[in-house]
Amino acid sequence: MQGDGIVTGGVETTVSEQQRFVFNPFEPGFIEDPYPVYQHLRDVSPVHETSFDVWLLSRYEDVTDFLRSEHSAESRYATGGRVRERFDELDGGIFRGSMIDRDPPDHTRLRKLVAKVFTLRSVAALEPMITGLVTERLDQLAKEGTGDLVDLLAWALPFEVINRMLGMPPTETARVRELSGIVAQATDIAADPKLLDVLIAASDELKGFIREAIAWKRERPAADMLTALIAAEEDGDRLTEDELIAQIQLLFVAGHETTVNMIGGSVLELLRNPDQLALLRQRPELMDNALEELLRYVSPVQQSRRFTIGPYQVGETVIPPGTLVVPIIASANRDERFWGPDAGTLRLDRANARENVSFGGGAHYCIGASLARLESQIAIGNLVQRFDALALAGDVEWNGRFNLRGPAHVPVSV
Repeated sequence: MQGDGIVTGGVETTVSEQQRFVFNPFEPGFIEDPYPVYQHLRDVSPVHETSFDVWLLSRYEDVTDFLRSEHSAESRYATGGRVRERFDELDGGIFRGSMIDRDPPDHTRLRKLVAKVFTLRSVAALEPMITGLVTERLDQLAKEGTGDLVDLLAWALPFEVINRMLGMPPTETARVRELSGIVAQATDIAADPKLLDVLIAASDELKGFIREAIAWKRERPAADMLTALIAAEEDGDRLTEDELIAQIQLLFVAGHETTVNMIGGSVLELLRNPDQLALLRQRPELMDNALEELLRYVSPVQQSRRFTIGPYQVGETVIPPGTLVVPIIASANRDERFWGPDAGTLRLDRANARENVSFGGGAHYCIGASLARLESQIAIGNLVQRFDALALAGDVEWNGRFNLRGPAHVPVSV
């Protein structure tokens, strides 16, 4: 304390400033550019209690420490009535049974079973297939001259990859895409309560597709991930039918949707930063580091969540047990206190870019990180190297989500 102010990371703010600040993700323009709000959070109220029974962490050190700490992914720990009710009805009901919603030992057990078919070797073996799919899509873009980057590449590629990996039967692609997008909104901490019935109905329909696919695959086993998940065993333990459905839904929604955001958002930011796009073309050997910097800058998953299982102290603030805490990954990825004064600048040669927290941390570190990196690297690298005249060809539209935030339409010309 200094006088009547609080020094937070070198910036002095008054108690009244902290009390006056209201985090409102429904403000016009927030989805299009949430970063000014995140910066204000870091400066004015880095440990922020919202009006909807959720606490926010926005600084890099606080976010990384919390992600590595032993708090719960299960809503049964929630003491706040509104939060407990929301998770029981919405997120807990939709993702219940998946790794994302379980603590050890259940989380450890589920992750081990899924990890058996999600090894680095199995992902690396997908490179020729992914490269072939990207080439097909870019050939189409070259032929037409213009197109929507999200429809043509960012969405189509990871959807086709996950379908081929799983060995899914032919299905109603457009409907599954629509359902996946609807269910993705369940990860938003401030989802509109009026959408509850729509989200649950979409989840039930998507699970119906998955249940049919599992039955189809049991009759037609093959060398694919779905067959392997059905057969996966650890010390005599196997996934139950409901657990199997939950993990596959998680792969479709959390895994697929994030890669869509990564590819679409990364290309958009490269087009907005032509000096960095030129640098990548001149120095293709930068691609590995460039991908990490794009992960930092784009943050295809904006936030995570845990419930405190005991009092948790951040600085001078103690967050009560049973509280839903949301570490804002996107804010941590642009925290000037860690990244330096150019944290808000895209710099593909940034030396410590790999220290981004875009795939989370701790026990819940994203199991599909290697696949997301591989798909993004092949798609973005081939696109920018092939088309020297790549440019925006219209207005960008956003998907309207707070957490799995990304562009819904990116019109380009080549």
